Amino acid sequence: MTLPDRAAIETMDAQDPLRALRDAFILSPDEVYLDGNSLGVPTHAAQEELMRAARDEWGGELIRSWNTAGWFDLPVELGDRIGTLIGAAPGQVVVADTTSVNVYKVLHSAMGLRPGRNVIVAESGSFPTDLYIAEGVVSTLPGAQLRLEGVDGPTIEDMLTPDVAAVLVNHVNYKTGELRDMAALTARIHEAGAIAVWDLCHSAGALPVELDAAGVDFAVGCTYKYLNGGPGSPAFVYAAHRHLGQARQPLSGWWGHARPFAFETGYEGDGGIRRFQCGTQPILSMRALKGALAVWDGVDMGELRAKSVALADLFIQLVEARCAGFGLALESPREGARRGSQVSFRHDHAWQVMQALISRGVIGDFRAPSTLRFGFTPLYLRYVDVLRAVEVLEEVLKSESWKDPRFAVQAAVT
Repeated sequence: MTLPDRAAIETMDAQDPLRALRDAFILSPDEVYLDGNSLGVPTHAAQEELMRAARDEWGGELIRSWNTAGWFDLPVELGDRIGTLIGAAPGQVVVADTTSVNVYKVLHSAMGLRPGRNVIVAESGSFPTDLYIAEGVVSTLPGAQLRLEGVDGPTIEDMLTPDVAAVLVNHVNYKTGELRDMAALTARIHEAGAIAVWDLCHSAGALPVELDAAGVDFAVGCTYKYLNGGPGSPAFVYAAHRHLGQARQPLSGWWGHARPFAFETGYEGDGGIRRFQCGTQPILSMRALKGALAVWDGVDMGELRAKSVALADLFIQLVEARCAGFGLALESPREGARRGSQVSFRHDHAWQVMQALISRGVIGDFRAPSTLRFGFTPLYLRYVDVLRAVEVLEEVLKSESWKDPRFAVQAAVT
């Protein structure tokens, strides 16, 4: 296969239907940012919303802003906005809390919807917080068990026994980028009488998601990766309409009450998606997220997905051609249809190699024990950025500059 040269790659950028969106983001001209799958880039609109909320609303209207600036309704307003990106009709998504907290809520809800069943099935290769939370859930339910794909059975499909109440599965694997078939697996879970819970942290804003069409029961996801909401921006919960009248989540805080300002003694959950809230939500973070979501107006998710696949395909092609013989091994699926919006390579010295890349302005990340992870965010990444990243990777490997002792120093956050 003939490698595209710089001119051909520049032509790809010139023909990119999403190219104008890059101007919405605050990007350093000296860096290639390939870590949007861990923390997205800020938009100008997000920073403006955050400043307006802090300066004019909090600083001016103070407590009146709960009403005059619509703070109280932000969780459902933003939930519906995210719903348009993940295939959810209005009234089924709320922005609230963290992914970990929301996993706890929906797993308890799922177990409650399947009385007489006591097993949660999850992936052994899941993002660890999902497993930690699942362990916490079963520890609160007498007789409950957690079974793991790859440990207690070869595949989720093989583990769908009559005692399974809920299946917790990642749409895109955080380390390899492997993409699950949501519709097919949800159908199998339902055939077995269980509840399907999907983690969308690495797919929301990265590729088309169709929760309603796939018949998903519950889903959770974060907003600081491909949705660019900012560090620690609040997560979201999806609950299908058919479950809202009977689902019971255990964190019965006042924001989930049917009448929070009646200050009643007993708890009565809201009849809709608000019941999946808990306490007072982080309004300043939500206002930044509101600005971040504005960039999605008019974005064609089909075009987004096509560019995502093309960027990653180009990266794999160039890396394998130009960096062969230096210990890299592709860890992600080669076929674009089976991959999210990231590419991972294994290397025996992945930490050091990534630190050398970062020092040269190519920002990816490392996942223990040996994964170099690169995210491809179609809204702001260019094809020439991919070329530049591979050129720097090639130089780091050929020169062995990664052996510099300073690159071996481990940081707290990787």
